[in-house]
Amino acid sequence: MGLIILIVTGALLGWLATIALQIEDGRGILRNVVAGVVGSLGVGMATSGGVFLGAIRASTLMWAMLGAIVLIALYNVLRARALP
Repeated sequence: MGLIILIVTGALLGWLATIALQIEDGRGILRNVVAGVVGSLGVGMATSGGVFLGAIRASTLMWAMLGAIVLIALYNVLRARALP
């Protein structure tokens, strides 16, 4: 159940980032959602000790949200620098 919660949290944060950044490109939306999921899963796995099958702690969810936000921000900064 914890794995599903982390995936949904990351996807939701990625989608919200596209709204905040006003990204209209469909591929940009998908990239932000994927970046959010990867950030959420990566940090969530690191803070929970790799256990996703049981319940998820609030602290793990908070760290996962922070990881998703940071990864989305880094992705968008790197993408902006790559574009002329």
